[in-house]
Amino acid sequence: MLKIMSIAGARPNFMKLASIARAIRSHNEKGSTPAVEHIIVHTGQHYDKKMSDSFFIDLNIPQPDINLEVGSGSHASQTADIMQRFEPVLLEQLPDALLVVGDVNSTIACTLVASKIEYPEGHSRRRPIIVHVEAGLRSFDRGMPEEINRILTDAISDILFTTEEQCLTHLQNEGIAKEKVYFTGNVMIDTLMQHVEQAAQSTIKEQLHITGEYTLVTLHRPSNVDRQETLQPLVKCIEEIASTKHIVFPVHPRTFNKMKEFSLLDALEKNPNITLAGPLGYLDFLNLIKDASVVITDSGGIQEETTVLKVPCVTLRENTERPVTVDIGTNYLIGVDPDKIKETVFNIFSGKGKKGAIPPQWDGKTGERILKVILSVH
Repeated sequence: MLKIMSIAGARPNFMKLASIARAIRSHNEKGSTPAVEHIIVHTGQHYDKKMSDSFFIDLNIPQPDINLEVGSGSHASQTADIMQRFEPVLLEQLPDALLVVGDVNSTIACTLVASKIEYPEGHSRRRPIIVHVEAGLRSFDRGMPEEINRILTDAISDILFTTEEQCLTHLQNEGIAKEKVYFTGNVMIDTLMQHVEQAAQSTIKEQLHITGEYTLVTLHRPSNVDRQETLQPLVKCIEEIASTKHIVFPVHPRTFNKMKEFSLLDALEKNPNITLAGPLGYLDFLNLIKDASVVITDSGGIQEETTVLKVPCVTLRENTERPVTVDIGTNYLIGVDPDKIKETVFNIFSGKGKKGAIPPQWDGKTGERILKVILSVH
């Protein structure tokens, strides 16, 4: 019996974990050896039901075996709280492998604990094998908290699974041995492909009274929403784009609070060309992405999803840790200049958007490849 413990902390983690949970379930149903016991730990980093619990339901992931119920806080307090609550769980469960995904505080916090843990004397392992899924992504912007989490997690992981071929170069440049790195593809795309037909049955457009073409907007990155001098021009830009094509804007709680604080919310709520919504479940949101004329976002994962769905994506960031979506896919890395944003969006509206292609190994089989490697090296 091989015991794998997976960590889920925030919305993107759940989508990535779904593919691996499905691969483990299939492995066990076939009676393959060794059997795998899969323990899911939910740190509670995201605690809004729409942004956590619903994802386990939508994506058919077993409910977490353990919930640390950490909640929000500063980076320091949240990371420390996760570490303190996770250490006794790790010592109680003694997994053979700890699987972490992505780049959130839960990822680095649990990795740090596992890297320093000492299993009881007589156990076959000193500590678990640490497996990082989505390793080697780099924005080269150390002002992003996620970039620090990525670099540190990769540095102390034992097995690293990458989504893009150039990730190996990044890791080797940081002194990580090539033998630890496996190019397996993108678990996020596994989940998308598994659920896109189901998402097509969502009634979210009817619920939001959306008819005809629309642009989908998401904003949540602190660098874009936390300061009025940055957020206000972006909101004004959204209003101007809405005069040409209807805007659907599921508003992240952080963004909602900031727009309210800066008195930007009222105008959006009164604009008949803008539909605001709260956080959405995975299937509802995927339904909106796949049918959008354009997606305007500052998210990382949405850059990948739009590339596979062949939907133009305008990313409001100065850099991206997913350059393959720009080089091969449908993504435009624009920054936050309103004039450049509008120029790009209006060019796409006029039919001048790039077609894009699907990157290598984004084929829906990444979870299976990851489990195969773990079983071969455990």
